[in-house]
Amino acid sequence: MIKRILFATDFSPWAKRAEDYACSIACSWKASLTVLSVAEFSPGLNPDYSVNQQYLAELLKQASSQLVDLKARAERRGIAVTTRVATGIPSEEVITAAKAEDSDLLVVGTRGKTGLAHILLGSTAERVIRGAPCPVLTVRTEPADSEDRGTLSRPVTLERILVPVDFSDCSLDALEYAVVVAQQAKASLVLLHVLEPVSYGLDFSFGDSKRRGQERASWTKRLEELTCSHRDSQVPMESRLRGGSPADSILDSAKTLPCDLIVMGTHGRRGISHSISGSVAEAVLRKALCPVIAVRSQKFGPGRSRGGSTEGTPVTHT
Repeated sequence: MIKRILFATDFSPWAKRAEDYACSIACSWKASLTVLSVAEFSPGLNPDYSVNQQYLAELLKQASSQLVDLKARAERRGIAVTTRVATGIPSEEVITAAKAEDSDLLVVGTRGKTGLAHILLGSTAERVIRGAPCPVLTVRTEPADSEDRGTLSRPVTLERILVPVDFSDCSLDALEYAVVVAQQAKASLVLLHVLEPVSYGLDFSFGDSKRRGQERASWTKRLEELTCSHRDSQVPMESRLRGGSPADSILDSAKTLPCDLIVMGTHGRRGISHSISGSVAEAVLRKALCPVIAVRSQKFGPGRSRGGSTEGTPVTHT
């Protein structure tokens, strides 16, 4: 399912950790890797001005040199690598490149220094994830983590994957994507459904507690049925039901279980109902200690359907 990976980098320490993930996934899937560096150049700047030309030329020179080094590192791992340099608005150039490359996965690091620095801050994140023709893997690195470990690569571990599920089509699509990733990584899945806080009556009582109990039982049953429907995938899978605010529940579950990756759909109607366009996904993307894959659209193989199997054929490890 992942044959072509696009890694967008600004060569910051944050992007270095994302490089680890891009290369690890490329090795695991035997996928090709395209590395893109964007020299940020605002449309408001006149490219004919000599000072602007000099500025842009220096950016391109630095990017080209760093791309040569990155390509050499990846090729030593047996990865087929191509490099690209673009100028313009980073979010637009990343989306354009992902479409041109027909990418199956887009990888970016957070807390970048230039260009991609604001990819996960505010409206730029919405444009990238909404506009990308494929799932987007965001890898966060803390300043202290970067300072302590420098730029040395570290092993990438994917043993447990968290999948928030609200039973909307997009969350079920995200689950199917997570199943395939888990198969390849030989990881387990945790399905999480979040029941948002109960509404208090005017007398501050829980007058509808019976209905709430029935609702919990209903969602628990649906989660169990969803888990059972994926038995053929041969992926270890468990389900959990939590109450509270969706973002906090997702983040806390990812931290306490703990999980190595969160895979979430981008347009759910409950639980992660405001995904990408609202506060829930924004909080998860900004605060999650583990990487997050936002699945706006996924590419299944011929005949693949929801439920974790191909039509008439059980899914097996690849």
